[in-house]
Amino acid sequence: MSIVPTTTTPDEAATTTLGDLLYARGSEAYLLERDWVALVEAIAAGDQLALRALYERTHRLVFTLTMRIAGNRQIAEELTLDVFHDVWRRASNYDTAGGSVIGWIMNQARSRAIDRLRFEQCKKRVNPHGDESPAASSDSVESVELNEHGRQLQHALAVLTPQERQAIETAFFSELPYAEVAARLNEPLGTIKTRIRSGLMKLRKALGTEVNQS
Repeated sequence: MSIVPTTTTPDEAATTTLGDLLYARGSEAYLLERDWVALVEAIAAGDQLALRALYERTHRLVFTLTMRIAGNRQIAEELTLDVFHDVWRRASNYDTAGGSVIGWIMNQARSRAIDRLRFEQCKKRVNPHGDESPAASSDSVESVELNEHGRQLQHALAVLTPQERQAIETAFFSELPYAEVAARLNEPLGTIKTRIRSGLMKLRKALGTEVNQS
């Protein structure tokens, strides 16, 4: 069983409506629901001509939907063929109580397209050695720079006394005014100011950059 896809342009896929696709060929393309069901029953019996007839009348619908979900023409074409292979294999399972033939086909198309989209997204997340986008490369550079700055800061903090480091961390990391730092550490306000001032001077010298006081 083979199906040769009919070319659909990206513009057609983006703008054509369901009604346009169903009735693009006028009365020749129109079928009653019982006729759609008859096609599926013939496919279930192994009639490849019936599959061809169903494909010719519905493949543009399937391609349009999968293109809109996947956003990729090549993937949409692959999914379209996959859907009709599924129709060929599963025609005997079709139940009219579950909805129309078109609805049955489109549900299969939607399900396949969403599964494929999730697979592609998952593949990108778990493939750290794949090609990196400029944004990913930029993030890597920034990560290296942050790690280097962190190493320098840790080295600079080592020059502080425990009291100076405690006062600075309480004031800046907790974003507290000096008076609240003094109250939290149970120290005089003047002592806290002196420790912070002396500690910042040491950090400036160690880092070689200016550290702004609050």
